[in-house]
Amino acid sequence: MTTASAEATVPNPIQRTRLSRAILLATVFVCAACGLVYELALITLGAYLIGNTAAQASIVLSVMVFAMGLGALAAKPLQKRPALSFALIELALAGIGGLSVVALYASFAWLHLYTAPLVTIAFLIGGLVGAEIPLLMELLQRIKKQSAGTAVADLNAADYLGGLIGGLAFPFLLLPFMGQIRGAVLVGAVNAIAGLVLVFAVFRPDLTRLGRILTGSLAALVAVSLVSVFVFTKQIEASARQEFYSHPIIYSDTTQYQDIVLTESISPFQTDDFRMFLNGDLQFSSVDEYRYHEALVHPIMDGPRDDVLILGGGDGLAVREVVRYPDVDTITLVDLDPAVTELAMSYERLVDLNQGAMHDDRVDVVNDDAFTWLREQNDTWDTIIVDMPDPDSTELAKLYSVEFYSLARQALGDEGRMTIQSSSPYFAPDSYWTVASTLEEAGFDPVSYWVSVPTFGDWGFHSVSSEGKPTLSLDDSIGPLRSMNSESLAAAQSFPVDRQRRDLPPNTLIDPVIVEYSRTEWKHY
Repeated sequence: MTTASAEATVPNPIQRTRLSRAILLATVFVCAACGLVYELALITLGAYLIGNTAAQASIVLSVMVFAMGLGALAAKPLQKRPALSFALIELALAGIGGLSVVALYASFAWLHLYTAPLVTIAFLIGGLVGAEIPLLMELLQRIKKQSAGTAVADLNAADYLGGLIGGLAFPFLLLPFMGQIRGAVLVGAVNAIAGLVLVFAVFRPDLTRLGRILTGSLAALVAVSLVSVFVFTKQIEASARQEFYSHPIIYSDTTQYQDIVLTESISPFQTDDFRMFLNGDLQFSSVDEYRYHEALVHPIMDGPRDDVLILGGGDGLAVREVVRYPDVDTITLVDLDPAVTELAMSYERLVDLNQGAMHDDRVDVVNDDAFTWLREQNDTWDTIIVDMPDPDSTELAKLYSVEFYSLARQALGDEGRMTIQSSSPYFAPDSYWTVASTLEEAGFDPVSYWVSVPTFGDWGFHSVSSEGKPTLSLDDSIGPLRSMNSESLAAAQSFPVDRQRRDLPPNTLIDPVIVEYSRTEWKHY
């Protein structure tokens, strides 16, 4: 190679400055994306395990923002050795952020602790994130002297763009394809690599031999920790998840919407007990689910029933009761999570329980948010069955709101009737009677009734009609039911003295009062 050609391959100072500056701004972009993913991961995990997304978001964001301010102040003395300090901070952030989800999950499962560890982890992550920008500002100035305003503008632009990408990547890529634990671990690895690339590619001469040894040792520790958790994620999840359930887990899956668990009792001394849990909340037990589903469906089926709409009930058990009526023409089931409806159609144990009802030619399955889907409908149905989980979160509370029931009212045909599962009038009376006042605010005149479901306790329902107060009755043409007859249905509409109607405000989108009722009442049981 000639001298001229060799010189041509060596970047001149201007090119080196531009490349170094580009690497630094790219690092800002990546670190910002990773930081936002850590925040969202903590909020999402709390929503899954504890519920109350608003409270989880408030705790995480407020603690992290406060800690970011302290981290920025703590970074002042670190600016004497910005390259080494930044490398160590990024490695610490990668380790804590990448392992945050598995650490909190393990704490919740085995130690029965969540809020205190959450605050601690959010504080540590916030403090480390807060220390990033002052150090990056110092490193940027060492690459190229420029005005403070220009440097801040460049850093903020890269930071905000990274936040956008991280915010979008978490729900649409990481959560559905990697899951919470592996998603956080992967982001931690990216975070560590970005920090090391910047320091060793641009600022290696600034590191002393001791600094390089220290950085390499911490990097190795973080790498081993992240790789170990990534490899053994399934085993960790299975072991921790089993701590939540008294019966052995036979199936589990985490979707973008919820955590799905199926358990089964295999003890020879117990009745076979097959159960489904969503986000830890029991949805049914095979021992007595028929008592619930018969009470939910049949009291309003003795009337117009050509077209039936089921909102929720993705397990197919309400569908099983509806398909017993041969004169029903169409059954539309709307359930948010396709993973649940797929289980109802393909998981042998669940298919046996719902008697293959989901494969009936009359059934049309729609995977969509029931509220959004109803807003877009112009069709009407003779019968609407609302089989939603209890309203213990703001996401579910909208499905118990005046606005939701008003949409359902528009979807009811002439002489149409609707029934709503409404929680327990014994364990959660405020929640139960709030549903009644909410239906009245939406223009209905509800009939309230309850049945005993041993697994759940006393459980309540409300039925309404587009023509005033409905009369509940059973159609004997399909044969006797297992748990309900005309006499028991009449008795179900009578409430004991200590569970009479309560005068409570309606639940609305703007004022979801039912969430607080549900959380307060159920925490004692």
